[in-house]
Amino acid sequence: MTEPEQSTPTPAALAMGEQLFERPWVFVKSVPSLEFLPPADRVEVAFAGRSNVGKSSLLNALVRQGGLARTSNTPGRTQLLNFFHCEDTPLFLVDMPGYGFAKAPKGMVEAWTELVSDYLRGRATLARVYLLIDSRHGLKPPDLAIMDLLDQAAVSYQVVLTKTDKISASALAAVGEATAKALSSHPAAFPSMLATSAEDGTGIAELRASVATTLSERV
Repeated sequence: MTEPEQSTPTPAALAMGEQLFERPWVFVKSVPSLEFLPPADRVEVAFAGRSNVGKSSLLNALVRQGGLARTSNTPGRTQLLNFFHCEDTPLFLVDMPGYGFAKAPKGMVEAWTELVSDYLRGRATLARVYLLIDSRHGLKPPDLAIMDLLDQAAVSYQVVLTKTDKISASALAAVGEATAKALSSHPAAFPSMLATSAEDGTGIAELRASVATTLSERV
């Protein structure tokens, strides 16, 4: 089996990615509902995934700041839309609430789900969603449900496999192959994916390049 299909960024894209994330990023605000969203005056890229998929760790690795996004071993820790930005950069990074295995009251989970759905459907400045999938487990029914929602909302999204340092190369190739096959039937999905590890840095430069390229295409 081959490694998961990945788009190879150009040297220029890699350089743009490094430049975008060489300065400090800061927390802007947490948003519990749409009326509290910041002004839609810049491009947004969002990070979505099942609870405990490693979103916060990946965001911290992306921006080279260990404490920017809160991390926890407790599923469901991120319960709001969390916005981050860098001075003089026309971009928001958005950490979305985890889904799937949140140990929380049903009503709270339903509120998170409604928030995510409303945000995806109604935010014109949202340029890309990076859909994080734990490489040890592959796509699960909650992921497929979010993919359907993204298709319906016509929001471009790209799968990012996380925690690749935790599995063998052959297992990674197998989950990559299965994921690529599933993506082929989703119109809003990128056909290629990114394989990453917040622990050893695998794929982080490529993810920075992807974010920078997305920004450059919208400004």
